[in-house]
Amino acid sequence: MGMAFSFFSVIGLMLVAYLGAGLAGWHYLFGVIIPYVAFAIFLAGLAYRVVKWARAPVPFRIPTTAGQQKSLPWIKASPLENPSTTAGAVGRVALEVLFFRSLLRNTRMELHRGPRLAYHWEKWLWLGGLLFHWSLLVILLRHLRFFTDPVPAFVSWLEGLDGFFRFGLQALYLTDILIVGAVTYLFLRRVVIPQVRYISLPADYFPLFLILGIAATGILMRYFFRVDITAVKELAMGLATFRPFVPEGIGVLFYIHLFFVCVLVSYFPYSKLVHMAGIFLSPTRNLPNDSRARRHINPWNYPVKVHSYEEYEEEFRDKMKMAGLPVEKE
Repeated sequence: MGMAFSFFSVIGLMLVAYLGAGLAGWHYLFGVIIPYVAFAIFLAGLAYRVVKWARAPVPFRIPTTAGQQKSLPWIKASPLENPSTTAGAVGRVALEVLFFRSLLRNTRMELHRGPRLAYHWEKWLWLGGLLFHWSLLVILLRHLRFFTDPVPAFVSWLEGLDGFFRFGLQALYLTDILIVGAVTYLFLRRVVIPQVRYISLPADYFPLFLILGIAATGILMRYFFRVDITAVKELAMGLATFRPFVPEGIGVLFYIHLFFVCVLVSYFPYSKLVHMAGIFLSPTRNLPNDSRARRHINPWNYPVKVHSYEEYEEEFRDKMKMAGLPVEKE
């Protein structure tokens, strides 16, 4: 039910963009107003999330550890799995962000006949997630050529590396293939594995379908239905420099692609996708485990008015005597 709802929601968004930009001709709405509104929603939502996380009290060190803590000199410590310094914590966060180090150690439990428990290494989930995120990053960096003039040298170098293979005279970007394959795998995993399908919600399927729609429309424009790249860059540069201008002849497929991107951008801060920013503010990852090296005092402690036993007895001594309770002072 959740999968069908998410799928038809994306189809509905596609129809909205097709009817609005294609039939009604509202190019300025879909090319300028909606992107600006989506970006504003993205900034406001992300700022709200980050401020909310930053204000959460973390009085003690609560890092998740997977190695030997630094203790005695002759015991070998694990500086990345159980860092005791800020540099070690930075290295662990970097490995988590770039290579999904914790997901690489993830295992899946299965109950077999006997009964017997078996644990399987989730290497394909790690590989699928890694390929998806790296492909998405490369694609985002490649798109900087539409928003910059002159194009940075690293973008041209990245395009050349990504488009190493040729499809006739056309460069075939590997990331286009990898992101579609990775998203398809992540979707099939939610459908095929019963335990994962049971806990999957529309919020899990919707981003997958939306990202797949973005990738599919981008591939169609790149290899099958060519659009006017010069006009697209004029539109992108106008948006980036706050001098919006909508040139003619871009095509409805581009507006569908752009509308999908705007929906994803505005949906990002209010969905599970915001873990991209949350990983940097996670106290289980970004704190060094130095509890043995120095004492941590809760900075949120405040003076509490206590009622000592002496004061309690002084206040209720007569009643305690009447009830037959022992008292220290007669």
